[in-house]
Amino acid sequence: MTLPDHDLDDAVPAHRGDPLAEQRAMARSAAVVDRSHRGVILVSGPERLSWLHLLLTQHVAELPPDTGTEALVLDINGRVLHHMVVAHVADTVALVTEAGDVPALLDYLQKMVFWAKIELRDASAELAVLDVVGPNTAAVLAAVGLPVPPRPLDAAALPGAGFVLRMPWPRPDAAEVVVPRAEAQDWLTRLADAGARPAGTVAFEAMRVESGQPRLHLDTDDRTIPHEVGWIGSAVHLTKGCYRGQETVARVANLGRPPRMRVLLLLDSGDEQLPVTGDPVLREGRPIGRVGSVVVHHELGPVASALVKRNTPADAELVAGEGERAAPARIDPDSLPVDTGAVPPGRAAQIRGGLR
Repeated sequence: MTLPDHDLDDAVPAHRGDPLAEQRAMARSAAVVDRSHRGVILVSGPERLSWLHLLLTQHVAELPPDTGTEALVLDINGRVLHHMVVAHVADTVALVTEAGDVPALLDYLQKMVFWAKIELRDASAELAVLDVVGPNTAAVLAAVGLPVPPRPLDAAALPGAGFVLRMPWPRPDAAEVVVPRAEAQDWLTRLADAGARPAGTVAFEAMRVESGQPRLHLDTDDRTIPHEVGWIGSAVHLTKGCYRGQETVARVANLGRPPRMRVLLLLDSGDEQLPVTGDPVLREGRPIGRVGSVVVHHELGPVASALVKRNTPADAELVAGEGERAAPARIDPDSLPVDTGAVPPGRAAQIRGGLR
């Protein structure tokens, strides 16, 4: 997987004047972010769930109405190709993903239809994604007359088109609001008038990195398997089969740890010269990983997610980046994956996406 040749978010505002203040609003009250560049694929038809269950890593065969989850598409070797947020509302499953990935994902899905009784449609030109983030999210949604799903990964359809999906990230209180594209600007204004500070993707990304939520293309490379970045449970159900790449997923889960782990690096660097995605992470001059998302957090300062060798000590002295971008780095111990010695359950699917 090559790095994107452009900023994944360059089609929408990066900030609304003060990215740090926008982050503080997300942490303390509420902010609304235009993420209308996200892609949306709609799957309808009587066999939509059973068909998707054969293709996605998550248990969606019995995904209840008005709920959601996350899911991946893997290659034959178990490496991550696509990540999506899934919402099941109004007899339709919406797959929300990176805009640039829609053609490849849609092409793969279309090739797998065969005789299934489903319909596929790229709805990216019709629907726009907005995100409300912060402890006041529910109050803001209610103030503008939007439904307030009670729990993370609960969803509610909107009249006509669109839905609201409560999200567990980039902060515990967040919601993805998917509306008709022609009405997106009006909804942004209404949400702002209801108390959500207008914010950009820079603030959203800082909160996402802090939460530990990985992002495809930034925190992954062409070798990434789900176990390395923390997608087991939230996007991969370990007790289901019938999807491409499942052999690798099961083998790594049952026989050993993945070769790399995702961690948060605290950078000893000024804001002006930071590492970039794809830069090496060095220990004693030797590469032991790669830099993922790089952000300036309103409390932590410059930080970066990174994929590093599993055996990297928590107290290792590291360098992130190279040349003028090289910055001393250390691992935030709270970001280290928890190793209980047990096979982790398909948490998100069991709670929201399957048998209850």
